[in-house]
Amino acid sequence: MALSPLARRRWRNFRANRRAFYSLLIFSVLFIASLFAEFIANDHPLVVKYRGEYFYPVTNFYPETAFGGDFRTEAVYSDPGVQCLIVSGGAEACWDDPEGIMAEVQSQGTVEGAPVEKGWILWPPIPYHYRTINNVGTAPSAPDADHWLGTDDTARDVAARVIYGFRISVAFALIVAAASSVLGIAAGAVQGYFGGKVDLIFQRLLEIWSSTPSLYVIIILFAILGRSFWLLVFVTILFGWPALTGVVRAEFLRARNFEYVRAARALGVSDAVIMFRHILPNAMVATLTMLPFVITGAISGLATLDYLGYGLPSSAPSLGELALQAKNHLQSPWLAFTAFVTFATMLSLLVFIFEGLRDAFDPRKVFK
Repeated sequence: MALSPLARRRWRNFRANRRAFYSLLIFSVLFIASLFAEFIANDHPLVVKYRGEYFYPVTNFYPETAFGGDFRTEAVYSDPGVQCLIVSGGAEACWDDPEGIMAEVQSQGTVEGAPVEKGWILWPPIPYHYRTINNVGTAPSAPDADHWLGTDDTARDVAARVIYGFRISVAFALIVAAASSVLGIAAGAVQGYFGGKVDLIFQRLLEIWSSTPSLYVIIILFAILGRSFWLLVFVTILFGWPALTGVVRAEFLRARNFEYVRAARALGVSDAVIMFRHILPNAMVATLTMLPFVITGAISGLATLDYLGYGLPSSAPSLGELALQAKNHLQSPWLAFTAFVTFATMLSLLVFIFEGLRDAFDPRKVFK
């Protein structure tokens, strides 16, 4: 679909802002990679070859019996016995001496002198899930060759939790910002365009709603319904949509008496078309100016709730919970460093991107 001349101009303006353009590229790569977190950090192999057949544990369930084991429960791929079964083709001696059997298969291709079809396991780059509890002796443990960013206070890999936590934080912020923007822009447009009693009633309702203590509501709802991602999204949208209302209302109050709006009314154009086709595009600069605060506020709000213990479930990979661990374990500076770098990178990239969008939509900005 061909872009309009105005859209092409805005895109050229955005690309001319190199900081915003490269921030968008970096953020897109990071977020798209996080969408495939299961293929980057997981305690399930990507591919397993066993007796000439290929298995894909990262997306499918396979019982231990599928690899010559005794149990119908899911295979524990980190168990040396299970790894030995896969490599050796199901040798019974794996449970007695898994390391010795695997060494013999790797070097000679035999088990106790009998030739076997050697299998193999392909692991993700980080062979740990965010829930995996590792045997590291002490927790938190410092970064090493196995755990690039160390482990937290329950011996879970920090790098894996950062990847999954980044995905949850960005997805949460984007969902909240999108829904809050739709509601806030619609409410502000109605207030500013119609004015009078409609504006007065809306303003009084907004004052009452904005004074409601959102943290208490969250605590009460979580106590009754339990903590969940979608409940937190719903509550955040419920209290976040007024953020854009005032800005949009002011723009519509200013623009509703412009000549082009009066001309559209005289031609019989409907109020909805005037509001969202004619006035709203001219109010986008002020709206985009506020969007970075909405998105960064959603990320910071989620981290704050997780830090206080009122956010995502305790088992979820949370960047706020990582910050809490950093505060509780000052002798483990890698936790604080990881939390700080992750938040600083994520929020800075988002601010730079929306700064570029704001300038691209501003008709007064000229880029060479």
